[in-house]
Amino acid sequence: MSNSSYNPYEIAQQQFDSVASKLDLDAATRELLRQPMREYHFTIPVKMDDGTTKVFKGFRVQHNDARGPAKGGIRFHPMETIDTIRALSMWMTWKCSVVDIPLGGGKGGVICDPRNLTEREQERLCRGYVRQLARNVGPNTDVPAPDVMTNAKHMLWMLDEYETIHGSRSPGFITGKPVGMGGSLGRTEATGFGVVYVLNEALKNLNMPIENTTASFQGFGNVSQYAVRLYQQLGGKVVAISCWNETDKKAYTFRKLDGMDIDALASITDSYGTIDKEKAMNLGYEVLSGEAWIEQDVDILIPAALENQITIENVHKISKQVKVICEAANGPTTPDADKIINERNIFLIPDFLANAGGVTCSYFEQVQSNQNYYWEKDEVLAKLNIKMTSAFKAVYELAQSKNLRMRDSAYVIAINRVAQAVKSRGWV
Repeated sequence: MSNSSYNPYEIAQQQFDSVASKLDLDAATRELLRQPMREYHFTIPVKMDDGTTKVFKGFRVQHNDARGPAKGGIRFHPMETIDTIRALSMWMTWKCSVVDIPLGGGKGGVICDPRNLTEREQERLCRGYVRQLARNVGPNTDVPAPDVMTNAKHMLWMLDEYETIHGSRSPGFITGKPVGMGGSLGRTEATGFGVVYVLNEALKNLNMPIENTTASFQGFGNVSQYAVRLYQQLGGKVVAISCWNETDKKAYTFRKLDGMDIDALASITDSYGTIDKEKAMNLGYEVLSGEAWIEQDVDILIPAALENQITIENVHKISKQVKVICEAANGPTTPDADKIINERNIFLIPDFLANAGGVTCSYFEQVQSNQNYYWEKDEVLAKLNIKMTSAFKAVYELAQSKNLRMRDSAYVIAINRVAQAVKSRGWV
């Protein structure tokens, strides 16, 4: 689903450079912040169930930890690249900063396809990943979490391996754990709910009652499913959802103009977010091309899949009816497409603000794990709503007062905070 002609790390650096010029950052601070502080590249030998050994390539990148321990997910993906991890670690720094939580940016990944690995092989891979990094990560240095094609079970295996190596209990080492094993209530919903919290706040400022709006989503993984649920609970109508079909090696868009039944769709969706095409048709859904999600006559587009999905090749397909784009995915819009969206006066909520609910709730989980006291779900989600809406308001107010785009406004706030931390520590 990703367009490989765009390098996400170069895009992340372009976005940073543009705002660094506006902020008039000194050369040393620019050089420090536009690249990761540390990178780890390693191989992970895994004994397969058939007795053979397969070697996987793994990465962990720590972009900046001036404001606190590095924080960021671990992705399992067959097309993973170090430049994607570098970009995501940088975006994590800005994400933590824009919602003002005391963490820095990190990211990890393994080049693999977990859909082709047994559960035992996945466990060995998770434990092998931690063995290669155990001296360079921890509750006070770098705190991983789930990401693309990883989940709570993977996190618990990693935690168990880390604790075994260090001979101590360290539940704050990793977040996204199962509830009852150090995980936080509300963490599963957090990213998707956070997307809708900021979207709802944006719609209020745009005088668009959410119950009068329609939306089209790209992706149907964890983030999208919970965003769809909350959006519909608040009265919005979802008419299209696009997702990847691994069997056919292509994406499809499922459409129902009178609104989609999220529970029915979830019941025919696998753990990787793939909707069963035949069963969807039996439920009365139209099955369109994968790109069709972006062409729908809706008020809101929500890309919630991978990076580089709205590009110069398809941005012109966006309907004139679209008023808002809310970036639930990381880096879904390329810079050249971003310019056209801005020229069309489409209100864009940038990724590292829109999807910061996940890392915010991960921070809540880390706090709960470290103090060994866990909050009720309503308390977690209430705190999340406060954090997300206050961050949106700060970005929106700066954008209005300085006549900035939302993306630039969010970057100005985030980069300023990190640059100040770097200077205060005496690093530059």
